[in-house]
Amino acid sequence: MSDVAFRPASDVLAEARERVDALLVAWADRLEAQVGGRDGQAIGYALRAPGKRVRPALVFTCYEAAGGSHPAVAGIAAAVEIVHTYSLVHDDLPCMDDDDLRRGRPTTHRAFDVVTATRAGLLLVPAAALVLNEASAALGLARDTLGAMAVELLGAAGIEGMIGGQWLDLDAEGRTLGLAELTEVHRGKTGRLIRAACVLAGMAACAAPPIMTALGAFGEDIGLAFQIADDVLDATGSSETLGKTAGRDAALAKSTYVSVLGVAAARREAERLGQSALGHLAAAGLRSPTLEALAGYIVTRSS
Repeated sequence: MSDVAFRPASDVLAEARERVDALLVAWADRLEAQVGGRDGQAIGYALRAPGKRVRPALVFTCYEAAGGSHPAVAGIAAAVEIVHTYSLVHDDLPCMDDDDLRRGRPTTHRAFDVVTATRAGLLLVPAAALVLNEASAALGLARDTLGAMAVELLGAAGIEGMIGGQWLDLDAEGRTLGLAELTEVHRGKTGRLIRAACVLAGMAACAAPPIMTALGAFGEDIGLAFQIADDVLDATGSSETLGKTAGRDAALAKSTYVSVLGVAAARREAERLGQSALGHLAAAGLRSPTLEALAGYIVTRSS
């Protein structure tokens, strides 16, 4: 299987932003009205934040590579992005990374308050499940497929995914981690949701087991490559370029791929993981020049 036509990563990301942002704004309006009050306003604020939309772009490209073609897959991509948004709202809280800037704007707890941001983040998780349910129905997927998708997405948000990874990350502040420990942190905190984006795309396309296995392995490797690139950018970029506070990891005395490996070696490790990710696809006969371009962007991105 392969793409009908090659598209550069910049075009894929632009399309992902256009398709998913429209859904996020619609859901922001809907949830703002349903929840009401400051909680509803905070949910709307978080969902309307701009972003690169890498995870939705992975949903779209993996879905196409696996043979899918239904436009309703945009709802799956939106559900993944909503879970990502929840993680950012909570990650920025004073009890976590205590950050003031996210996606070029004040973080949700700075725009509102800590209690409101905490509740808004929690409410985004069932909101993602609702979006996933509606998208699954529009795609005509079986109920057991929806169940498996919910387990994958919510598992990525939970103790075996982002929550567990964040827990390990907080516990490691002020300590020097080895590469194996650091990888364990980020397989949960960052990698699990990126893996979920790829796996959910395969489920939405009703892909065969070998394709599902390849997409999962691709997602695991490219998820870690994404985190390594993020660590390099945090150490070398500016707040204006990143849209968030640069140098935050060093300020919090966190072990990162840069602190463990150095900038040059960290970049080489990201490149190695990117090639490994593509190798999983090739081994399954899943060739997608567009997905290869997106993987290349993830490894070498500058923001």
